[in-house]
Amino acid sequence: MDPALDLAQRLWDPPWRTLAALAVEAALGYPAWLGHVMPHPVTWIGLAIDRLERTGNRPGFSGRTRRVLGAATLIAVAGVAGMAGWLLQAALPHNAFGLVVFAAIASVGLAQRSLFDHVAAVVRALSAGDIVAARRAVGQIVGRDTDRLEPPQISAAALESLAESFNDGIVAPAFWLLLGGLPGLFVYKAVNTADSMIGHMEPRWRAFGWAAARADDLMNLIPARLAGLLIVAVGRRGFATMLRDASAHASPNAGWPEAAMAGALRCRLGGPATYDGVAIERPRFGAGPVPTVTELRRGLNLYLAACALMWAMLLAGGLAWPR
Repeated sequence: MDPALDLAQRLWDPPWRTLAALAVEAALGYPAWLGHVMPHPVTWIGLAIDRLERTGNRPGFSGRTRRVLGAATLIAVAGVAGMAGWLLQAALPHNAFGLVVFAAIASVGLAQRSLFDHVAAVVRALSAGDIVAARRAVGQIVGRDTDRLEPPQISAAALESLAESFNDGIVAPAFWLLLGGLPGLFVYKAVNTADSMIGHMEPRWRAFGWAAARADDLMNLIPARLAGLLIVAVGRRGFATMLRDASAHASPNAGWPEAAMAGALRCRLGGPATYDGVAIERPRFGAGPVPTVTELRRGLNLYLAACALMWAMLLAGGLAWPR
């Protein structure tokens, strides 16, 4: 076989193509100009879920009917997303050009650069003493009320989002891209988007969003624990905190990277927060002091190191991939 052709085909092995997608996203993100021309594909998924939710989640329907229709909504959206991924991947030639296109398409399902940029904006504002800008910046990445947060609370909120989104936005989509190519990635993004929109415990969504919440829990089961281990590995501490505190979270998965981050930084995350004016008492992770901008900056560096470790694991996997 032609050595150049053999190399191009080897680069199509799952670890290499996943690494290529991560590299493209880290370098380019989702360019602002592209966002003006074509909304992010997650927006399309969200619009479909919203339309189906309005049709199938009517108050007059019984809980059982809404649960069935919610499951059907999830299957339809995830099925279409997976089919789109399969068609796109099947159309690509297994050569260098095809790999570049594959990486560009897959990069839209990853969020290394955007997560870094959002958290870095919080760091800059806090470092400059601009609490108004810091509240506005952290409000872009958390769901809680931010208009009265003080600097330590802003740092904690940003760290919690950084840890949880490290799984949801990087580790989990990369995991499913590695295992299932574009179909696996697209199905994960559809399920994760559905969970964020309808997978809530409030009365309106409890029945209709049940399938979305359970599917998201299942698809994040391994990635969340891997994300926590990556944070612990680069932080060189926090394993005991992760094992002790992860299960305190209401989610079976979100607590792993959050507890790992708290342990690695020797700070305390979680605790009370306000959502839409309602105070919620949340579990605490870690036993250290409330974080400051110093811990937030260190957390951002840990995040970069954890991403680098994941890249190194994919590189090793590519070199060891059987032919």
